[in-house]
Amino acid sequence: MVHHRGMIKRQTDAELIRAALKRSRVVALLGPRQCGKTTLARQFVPAKSLNYFDLEDPASLARLSEPDTALRALKGLVVIDEIQRRPDLFSLLRVLADRKPLPARFLILGSASLDLLKQSAETLAGRLETVALEGFRLADLGANAQGRHWLRGGLPLSFTARKESDSLVWRRQFIQTFIERDLPQLGVTIPAAALRRFWNMLAHYHGQIWNAAELARAVAVNESTVRRYLDLLTGVFMTRQLPPWFENLGKRQVKAPKVYVRDSGLLHTLLGIADQRDLEHHPKVGASWEGYAVEEVLKAVQPDEAYYWATHNGAEIDLVLFKRGRRIGVECKRADAPTFTPSMRIALADLKLDELHVVYPGEKRYALTAKVQVVPLAQLVNAK
Repeated sequence: MVHHRGMIKRQTDAELIRAALKRSRVVALLGPRQCGKTTLARQFVPAKSLNYFDLEDPASLARLSEPDTALRALKGLVVIDEIQRRPDLFSLLRVLADRKPLPARFLILGSASLDLLKQSAETLAGRLETVALEGFRLADLGANAQGRHWLRGGLPLSFTARKESDSLVWRRQFIQTFIERDLPQLGVTIPAAALRRFWNMLAHYHGQIWNAAELARAVAVNESTVRRYLDLLTGVFMTRQLPPWFENLGKRQVKAPKVYVRDSGLLHTLLGIADQRDLEHHPKVGASWEGYAVEEVLKAVQPDEAYYWATHNGAEIDLVLFKRGRRIGVECKRADAPTFTPSMRIALADLKLDELHVVYPGEKRYALTAKVQVVPLAQLVNAK
C-alpha cells in the first residue's frame, strides 16, 4: 500500500502548512516539479474552486489577465500554483497581504527557490513563510522500501511506477521535459544540449568537491558559466551544494562546496543505471549511497545548519550538523560492518563533536566508542 503510505506523509505536510497559514499571510510551498505539491494544495482548495489558480492552465492565466481585479475580491484561502511563471504577481501579493482586516491568505506553490526568484522574495520580506516539500522520504515508506527508494528516488510517480522499466522511462522523460520546457519557462536561455551535457557530467562528480576548472573543460565553457549552471540546477532543487565547515584550526581546509544530485533516482538515470544489478556493479555506487543517505538524514534531522568537513591531509566527514547547540557528525558508509577510522578520530577532536553517527545500509546498531554509533539509515530517519 505505497499510495496509502504516501497519504500518511502528506498528512504531516498538511499539518505543517496549516500551522504556517495560521502564522503567516503568505505561505510558499516549494520543491522540485512532480514532488506532490499540487496534490497537497488540493486538500486545502479544490482545483475547480475560483480560489485555485494553476499558472500552467490557460483558463487560470486568462482569469489573471487583470490580476488585481481577479485576486482582490477573493476571500479565505487562495492557491496560486507554479508561481515562478508569473513573478510579477509578488508585488500585488504584498499589497493584498497587508490589508486590514485580512480577507484572504495565499498559498503559493513553486518549483524554483526564492534565491532564484530573488527580487520576488525581497518584495514579500516579512510576510512570507516557506515550507519545503521533497517527494517521498524513507521515513514515510518504512525500512522495507529502502532498496526501491534508493534506486528509484522519491519523486512519487517514479517510486510508485508498476515496473522498474516504467519508472526509468518516467525519469528519462522528466529530465528531458525539465530541460526543454520547464527551465525555458523560468527565463533560462542556456541551450538545452549544453545544460543536459553539464547535468550528465555533474552526475559523474556526485559526492565530490566542486572543481569548476575541470567541469568547465569537460563541457567546453568558462568557469563562471559552469558556476551559473550549477547555481541554476541548485535553485530548481535538482542539485545540492553542501558548504564546507571551516574554523581557524591552523590546518589547511577545503573551501569549495561538495556537489550532489539530490534525487537518487534522477542520479541513476543520468548515470545510465537501469536496475538494482546495474547499481550494485557501478563504480559510483558508494557515492550514490552517500548522497542518498545525506538527503535522508537532512530531511529527518532538519538541522539548523549543515556542512561537510575535509582537510587537505585527507581527513573528512560527510556531514557536520548543528542542531539546538549540539554538534553532530554523520559519516555515510556503504559497508557491511563499518569500523572506527583515523578520519573519525581527527573529526571528533578537531570539531569537538558531541556525537558521531556512522550511517550504513545494514540492520544492526552498535557502538564503536562512547561517542560513535553505527546506525542503520532506516533507524536514524525513523527516530522521533
